[in-house]
Amino acid sequence: MDQQLSPPASSPPLVLSFAASDPTSGAGIQADLLTIAANGCHPLTVLTAITVQDSVGVSAVLPVDPEWVERQARTLLADFRVAAFKIGVTGSVANIAAIAAILADYPDIPVVLDPVLASGRGDAFSQEDIAGALRELLLPRVTLLTPNSLEARRLAGFAPDAEGGDLAACAARLVGHGCRTVLVTGTHERTDAVENVLWGSAGILRSDRWPRLPGEYHGSGCTLASAIAAALARGLPLAEAVYAGEEYTWQTLAAAFSPGRGQSIPDRFFVRAEHV
Repeated sequence: MDQQLSPPASSPPLVLSFAASDPTSGAGIQADLLTIAANGCHPLTVLTAITVQDSVGVSAVLPVDPEWVERQARTLLADFRVAAFKIGVTGSVANIAAIAAILADYPDIPVVLDPVLASGRGDAFSQEDIAGALRELLLPRVTLLTPNSLEARRLAGFAPDAEGGDLAACAARLVGHGCRTVLVTGTHERTDAVENVLWGSAGILRSDRWPRLPGEYHGSGCTLASAIAAALARGLPLAEAVYAGEEYTWQTLAAAFSPGRGQSIPDRFFVRAEHV
């Protein structure tokens, strides 16, 4: 196991993100960079895939070789003391296995997993059984899983278009696969407000309702997971970190802008924009 160095007293907390590149910076590793920085931490990055996409959808994905994924991470972890991990698009089953092996060497560092299985338009990021590999290899290493309701059902093995009362069963099944907690977001449910529910082995840990905003957004899941990871890196308890991440994400969506033909992009620096 690698020994991490102690950071200087002046160093902000460090969050290491495993994610794919999104040239729009609406989602992916670029969104993680913006979000982590906006939440008082310094981002470190491990690139898992290169994508061709715009605000409308994804047209191509090129996974990074798993040996390169591991080399990127091991090099960083030998030099920096990381306070939290955030995982987004992994690119391939082989990359999931590589990331799981890395996390096994750092069991005390919190891990936030955004299980991105497809783009907002529904474009798959891989033809492999990513959901199965996430269940078997990564969930046992995860502190917090942050699926939307569609992803939760798919990961748990339920019909992806099922609605209603099965989310409790989904959460229970996902916790049973080994992750400590699951935050199921309600953005895809047909409800007046968005209800996000945090589940643990004992049941509901907290439930928050947010006004539903109009429109569609590119990268809301990346923003939420990265903001929570940053809050954990700053030392907030899990339930408080979840709420802080939710509040920050809602504000970025409320201030979102539409530079292209498709989905709006969250404004991760909405506070700064208000004072320019």
